[in-house]
Amino acid sequence: MKASHEGDPIAKMLNRAGVSAYVLDYRVKPCHREAPLSDALRAIRKVRSLGYGRVGILGFSAGGHLTCSAATLWDAGDSASPDPIEKISSRPDAFVPCYAVVSFASFRHQGSARMLLGDLADDIRFIRRFSAELNVNGDTPPAFIWHTASDEAVPVENSLQLASALTRAAIPYELHIYPEGAHGLGLAGGVPGVGGWPAALADWLCRLGFRAEPPKAEAP
Repeated sequence: MKASHEGDPIAKMLNRAGVSAYVLDYRVKPCHREAPLSDALRAIRKVRSLGYGRVGILGFSAGGHLTCSAATLWDAGDSASPDPIEKISSRPDAFVPCYAVVSFASFRHQGSARMLLGDLADDIRFIRRFSAELNVNGDTPPAFIWHTASDEAVPVENSLQLASALTRAAIPYELHIYPEGAHGLGLAGGVPGVGGWPAALADWLCRLGFRAEPPKAEAP
């Protein structure tokens, strides 16, 4: 499933910060395990084809796993494709995994692994493919990562492992681990501490050249 509070409200928050945003309605079970990633990479190519100079990808929980997969399993495009969009690189310029499932190797969220991989959830080939911390390299884009230490659904170690992998590859990232907060907070409006993540993200995007501003207050 995809949670509605992690879609349109997030895009509108980015709009208020001066960033164009699209919500991707990607395929999930019972579609093939590669379908979500295929949709994400196609979306990056499509948005880039519209003329945007920088393209990032953001997702929450299992959508955060897809975000991490797109950031580590992108390709440079197929120059021989008859489809002009497929000629374009699918590498994002930034990725934002929010309380994300990162690893299927350790501290994994069993439900996410089973939903994506089915009977192959314990197959080492697919565990490795879909464990982002094992696929980070020098070409991985910068990341803004946030999680809560008290998350009882997706262990915070997922984000910590991703940060460690980015450190080893000398990839810049910003990591926020908030001490308190349940899983699935979305914008986390009104939640002490965690509710500051949109402003922190806007500042980070600005520094990356996305021309963001601090989020503006909602109209009454």
